[in-house]
Amino acid sequence: MKKFVAVLSAAAMMTSLAACGFTADTANTAASSAETTASAAESTADTAAADSYKVAIVQQLDHASLDEIRVAIEKELDAKAAEKGIKIEYKDFNGQNDATTLNQIGTQVVADGYDAIIPIATLAAQCMTTAAESTKTPVIYAAISDPAAADLTDIDYVTGTSDALNTQSIMDMMFAVQPDIQTVGLLYSNSEANSTTPIAEAKAYLDAKGIAYVEKTGNTNDEIMTAASSMVGQVDAVFTPTDNVVMAAAAAVSETLTKGGIPFYTGADSFVTAGAFATCGVNYTELGTYTADMALDILETGVVPTYHVMDGGIITVNTETAAALGIDYSAFNDLAGQVVEVTTAE
Repeated sequence: MKKFVAVLSAAAMMTSLAACGFTADTANTAASSAETTASAAESTADTAAADSYKVAIVQQLDHASLDEIRVAIEKELDAKAAEKGIKIEYKDFNGQNDATTLNQIGTQVVADGYDAIIPIATLAAQCMTTAAESTKTPVIYAAISDPAAADLTDIDYVTGTSDALNTQSIMDMMFAVQPDIQTVGLLYSNSEANSTTPIAEAKAYLDAKGIAYVEKTGNTNDEIMTAASSMVGQVDAVFTPTDNVVMAAAAAVSETLTKGGIPFYTGADSFVTAGAFATCGVNYTELGTYTADMALDILETGVVPTYHVMDGGIITVNTETAAALGIDYSAFNDLAGQVVEVTTAE
């Protein structure tokens, strides 16, 4: 009987061990399967994340130049999303040219986890750069005339496009069609970083030629209009660089100066479509498109390149304004590879 009980006990033990062995193998197999499923889910999530981006487009204020850039950025992001089969979600923000508002937008954009920020114009770029400092969210600015002067260089998460102005080319244009100019008006905002370098360059050019100049500044639409009106009867031509404050009042300024018989030379083609006489500079639709491409490249590769200076040298002339002023601008053909004729936009 003792032997029989021992045999039964041994058999029971073997059965127990076999059961334990089966349970362990099953658990190991289940764990392995779970790990595989989790890995696949993680891979799917990574792929989805790589194929979907959130972009904040922050416009400093409303005016024709910045509007043109924003529209070009959005159009290119849509085109690239369709071409690559990815999702690019973007949202527009507008700072209304107010630093406090722009800083609030920056805080919101960073908190909401946007993958990239595209600020348009200098103040917007400066505020977004500060906001993104802690997260290193890529900031790809658009239309900064002098990135170094705006303290937007040598920052590892910041780059973009520059619409650096060739001031000498615009001064040469003036004297090509108005060789008898005696006094030039310089109209700009002294709070606009884009104007600092070109105004200094214009003064140096005019000093070298012995031409007098009159400076008028303003920081609101009313101040700019007062400044422009005061130039009538005092100057033979007026120059404004890529100044966002003046651009906001460009249509009214252009009308005032043209009625006063004064050609208005500017730093951007959007001024000319608003009624100014002529410019020599960059195409802002091309600039917006290039900026959007830069942003997407950075999102896909993680590499932030140095900023890009857009090609200029395109002379844009408003034919209606030229006719009103009685100016023959055929001399422009010898100064640029391309002369574009436009009329005043509604």
